[in-house]
Amino acid sequence: MVDTKMTKSAGEHWVCSVLSRLNWGAALTRDGLERTDILAVRADDSRTMIEVQVKSANGVTPKTSWPVTPKAQLPAQTSREWFVFVALPQEPHERPRSFIIPRNVVAAATWIVHQDWLTDPDAVQGKRNVGVDRARVSMWTWAGYEDQWGLLEESAYDAPILLPPKLRELALDPRVGLPPDHPWNDSLPFW
Repeated sequence: MVDTKMTKSAGEHWVCSVLSRLNWGAALTRDGLERTDILAVRADDSRTMIEVQVKSANGVTPKTSWPVTPKAQLPAQTSREWFVFVALPQEPHERPRSFIIPRNVVAAATWIVHQDWLTDPDAVQGKRNVGVDRARVSMWTWAGYEDQWGLLEESAYDAPILLPPKLRELALDPRVGLPPDHPWNDSLPFW
């Protein structure tokens, strides 16, 4: 699968199918809704709704990564905003890998990973100058969130932080820190 629109579509449909199997009524939104690809309500409690943005990538390797655009790095506006990062295998008969992550975690982790890469003191001077608007986040960052579909049952604000411990250390490092408008600037949670 080379076409990026087909990759995006495959990931979104995969997420809808899993949500349906987990008793969520899932619907794809029209193109142009900037923060949400899927709206879903619990079939047994229509008051519980989630907003999901899907990021899809081809290939399942240790180097698999996803671009995280500036709009995707914005903090959550509600407690029901989630991302699902999907890694589509090369073989169509194999199962995709899915990582279910609260929006605020995605915003923080993207900044931390990018700033660490950008300001790495061991990097050759002048070679790393790409802004956070072109950030990419690798699969290892999301590993703790793999198949954590049960998180969707609760508030994204209360979900456990399952990032690698190294990212917390980097968030405390003045060289890296957190995005200026991120809610964790008030109180960095433990993980």
